[in-house]
Amino acid sequence: MSPARLPLTPTGQGVLRIVGATIIDGTGAEPRTGVDVDVVDGTIARIGPTSPAASRADITLDARGAHLMPGFVDAHVHLTMPNGARTEDERLKFAEEHAFATAESMRITVEAGVTTARDLSGLTPGFRNAVARGWITGPRMHLAIALLSPTGGHADPVNANGSLAAYTAYEPIPSWAVVDTDEEVIKAVRTLLRTGADVIKVCTTGGISTPTDSPDDLGLSEQQVRLIASEVARRGGRAIAAHAQGHEGAMAAVLGGTTSLEHGYEMSDALITEMLARGTVLVPTLSTLSMTPDPAVKPAEVVAKKLEWQVRGRDAAARAIAAGVPVALGTDAGIHPQGQNLAELGHLVNAGLSPLAAIHAGTLAGARRLGLEDHLGAIAEGKLADLVLTSVDPLDDIHALADPGTVTAVIQGGRLVKDLSGRSR
Repeated sequence: MSPARLPLTPTGQGVLRIVGATIIDGTGAEPRTGVDVDVVDGTIARIGPTSPAASRADITLDARGAHLMPGFVDAHVHLTMPNGARTEDERLKFAEEHAFATAESMRITVEAGVTTARDLSGLTPGFRNAVARGWITGPRMHLAIALLSPTGGHADPVNANGSLAAYTAYEPIPSWAVVDTDEEVIKAVRTLLRTGADVIKVCTTGGISTPTDSPDDLGLSEQQVRLIASEVARRGGRAIAAHAQGHEGAMAAVLGGTTSLEHGYEMSDALITEMLARGTVLVPTLSTLSMTPDPAVKPAEVVAKKLEWQVRGRDAAARAIAAGVPVALGTDAGIHPQGQNLAELGHLVNAGLSPLAAIHAGTLAGARRLGLEDHLGAIAEGKLADLVLTSVDPLDDIHALADPGTVTAVIQGGRLVKDLSGRSR
């Protein structure tokens, strides 16, 4: 895989000492209690009992009675979709307003405990660069920039009457690419790589939320996914994330070589077998699946479609988890409220993961999905100090982490970016 463009250098300076924590390290290992962590210039330098270095700390964080975990990775977000946005208002805003709203979504995402995220259409490299330069507070970002689908597919912004979806009015770079032929697919991929994409997102099915298609409708073909896999391999390698909700399109994505299946709301035993054989990662986005449209706002057929697919999606996730399919945490934030990312942990536990396994899915497994496991995803000496402190015991009440207020401190690259603990000195 090609080198990541997101910042992997420490941002903190000096010595930050965390005292007396119960550590859940992200590997799936059992917690360790009463542990101190020394962070030196943004990197985890020491994990163990108290040492003379305590007197030299620039900041000391008393973590006795609290739990310390790695910074979380949300592998499926859409940060350009702000909380509370109304379609009729969006096209009237200035581009700057959208940019500041996106920056606010990035800030509250970090404060929820997500220090790294993968935006799967909408966010431009400028936001990734702004985080890297310290101009705004946000997660380290992997970007798809745009998603690919055929005419009339999930990414097509043209309405039946020829008008364009409201979001197209303010996007500096289109968050969509409509491709029908193999030549169009390859050109779109090359354009995205030139622009700076870290991951290529394809739609091999329609969607629950889109009015002109459904999860059973097919998008890009297996052969076109193979073409993309071949093209990115020629150019240093990139992950391929497939929006795939219905079974047939999901199978096409997996056989074609996608590295992660996003949603995966319908799965046969044969599909699960193929995913296990190929190491395809499931990002089930159960937070979004669990949201039911308001019947006072949405048409009855839309509500009925969502209720039907909730049943299918929960069953698919449970069977995939029981079979041992690798899972990474992803929320589809933007559809799901921004800043409530860790709600997905509870949904993963409901689907069959243990709390320890769910935390692993949101930390080291997510870092591995992004190719960053050498730097992030676990509390280990030599890794970057992306850390989350919580006031609750996540193994006892994983659902409590849905409230970002339970995340009392967030450290990113050794820099304290959130501290509600009142324990730092």
